[in-house]
Amino acid sequence: MRRLLRPLLGAATAVLAVLACTTPATPASAADAPYDVLVFSKTAGFRHDSIAVGTQAIRDLGAANNFTVTATEDAAQFTTANLSRFEAVVFLNTTGDVLDGTQQSAFESYIGAGGGYVGVHAAADTEYGWSFYGNLVGAYFASHPHIQQANVKAENRAHAATAHLPQTWTRTDEWYNYQTNARSTARVLATLDESSYSGGSMGADHPHSWCKTYSGGRSFYTGGGHTQASYAEPAFRAHLLGGIRYAAGRAKADCRPETGYTPLYNGSTTGWSQAGPGSFSNADATLTSVGGMGLYWYSAKQFTNYSLKLDWRLAGDDNSGVFIGFPASSDPWSAVNNGYEVQIDATDAADRTTGAVYTFKSADIAARDAALNPPGEWNTYELLVEGERLQVFLNGMKINDFTNTDPVRSLAGHIGLQNHGTGDDASFRNIRIRELGVNPPGGNTVQAEAFSSASGVSPFTKAGANGGQTLGHIDPGDWAAYAGLDLTGTTSLRARVVSGGPGGTLQVRTGSATGTVLGSVAVPNTGSWTTFADVTAALSGVPSGTGTLYLTFTGSGTGLFDVDDFTLVRSGGSGGVGPIRGLGGKCLDVRNAATADGTQIQIYGCNGSAAQTWTVTPNSTVKALGKCLDVSGGASADGTKIQLWTCNGTGAQNWSAQADGTLKNPQSGKCLDVSGNNPADGQAVHLWTCHTGANQKWTLP
Repeated sequence: MRRLLRPLLGAATAVLAVLACTTPATPASAADAPYDVLVFSKTAGFRHDSIAVGTQAIRDLGAANNFTVTATEDAAQFTTANLSRFEAVVFLNTTGDVLDGTQQSAFESYIGAGGGYVGVHAAADTEYGWSFYGNLVGAYFASHPHIQQANVKAENRAHAATAHLPQTWTRTDEWYNYQTNARSTARVLATLDESSYSGGSMGADHPHSWCKTYSGGRSFYTGGGHTQASYAEPAFRAHLLGGIRYAAGRAKADCRPETGYTPLYNGSTTGWSQAGPGSFSNADATLTSVGGMGLYWYSAKQFTNYSLKLDWRLAGDDNSGVFIGFPASSDPWSAVNNGYEVQIDATDAADRTTGAVYTFKSADIAARDAALNPPGEWNTYELLVEGERLQVFLNGMKINDFTNTDPVRSLAGHIGLQNHGTGDDASFRNIRIRELGVNPPGGNTVQAEAFSSASGVSPFTKAGANGGQTLGHIDPGDWAAYAGLDLTGTTSLRARVVSGGPGGTLQVRTGSATGTVLGSVAVPNTGSWTTFADVTAALSGVPSGTGTLYLTFTGSGTGLFDVDDFTLVRSGGSGGVGPIRGLGGKCLDVRNAATADGTQIQIYGCNGSAAQTWTVTPNSTVKALGKCLDVSGGASADGTKIQLWTCNGTGAQNWSAQADGTLKNPQSGKCLDVSGNNPADGQAVHLWTCHTGANQKWTLP
């Protein structure tokens, strides 16, 4: 209602194709519940001669895959009542302005009610003056060269539209250039390799097919489908079928925008090691489990705060899991005993089924069931680790939120894939990670759209938003709740907001959406719906421990503002994740980033590495690299070595930040001290009688 695209002008020209569609329909990998599809092919500009064969191809797909097809070029069919009959509407090579204002409103309501949209080729050359449509399709047509062969690069091989494709898909079609890059608002599924043909104008990043959620509905677009011959190609027909299944809600996918990830595996196994029996085969950029019980783990690096994404598929009733937070070891049981497993098998008990933190916390089963694709189809996990909090997303939907409180375990450490045993066939693709760096003082930043419950608001895909989405559609009286947050020591809340509307007030509450107000802050009009700003609410009376925080919203009018993310800011020394700074501004450091028990702790120039990223739990442990800051032997003599050691819950690993800036080990009554009061890189730290000198002063995250 308030996020507008500039009206854009353009028209496509096209050339003719002569091959007819004769290839039989390609079935989906699992039987879908019946559904209905409307194919709309009205043109007010160039008319493609492939419309008839394209329509017939979709009819063939429907006959083979349990959906009915109604084809029309009558825009009068766009009424609220009629559209409600269909799970998806396909705009098949439409051009120009094809709907009037009333029909546009009906289609907007249809999408808002959870409807699906499929855009094929010239659907991007349609309705340039209708901003809702432009946002829905994702990008408008700009130009095209002549029909020719090109290489399509399958970027996401988990989506139903692209899972069947090779990494490089070579075919002939008319290749569109677009006025904008869809990547900022959609999950790109495939790109064009401009070096493989002539006439591309978008450069190294040329999206060709993508998916997104928008205004409550689902959208899929493919730039293919100009020629008649396209609809005779089995791979293109399967591509089109997958897009229809996604738009109709029959195939689930993570269609959130994705940038900034580094591949850990996309065909190359560099950095990976096998622990225990069995192995993984590696073919077509796909790892497939063989025998076991073993663990294929990424031994090249440990991770502390990160978003890990990976695509997985089970062949049937099989078993596997993703392990995180374990120390380096050639024993696969080390991961079981020291880390956490996020389960994949959907057939076990609630605390050990898909999305469960195995034996520790069940997934939200209803949410899991709504997001899960069946055996034989690909699924996507995001494991979001922020300090000792783990959130599990399945195909873009949050299904678990777990906080580690066990002092012997940590979420920081290595990651790995389980090969469970003979007959348990699990495959993995496109394992990638985005390291989040050090959190601001006071704890983890929360993506506002990742609420646990809400009223009135919904996620909104937006360029410039951290994570690709904001908490949008905020009106007076709306609210959002966030469960499982560590509130201990929180003194303020900092929120990233955006508003081209009237603005309003953000209130912070506990207990319920009408509970005690801890603080509030006015949110102004920031200048536009693309201009972000930070606001801060001072908080008082915040309860300690883990709890649920409520954001509530007041103001006048509608469309007040969006919230991108928020950070709970704590007073110094009350816990968090990040560097511990001491003498000479140097950072507490694990020598050589080693993880062996007994590794010396030292100070060193701050560099942001995992060896200097500490998770501080108030009056408890201080952890790095999955292990604990430890007083050697639990001794109390001045000069006792301070080392890294497997977390064991003893008093030798208990630390308490003091008001005078010291970090005390209560068991010994002595303090963490820089040996010899020397700020040189590599200077060891040890235990010493507390005296509050500069070499005993520490700034904690």
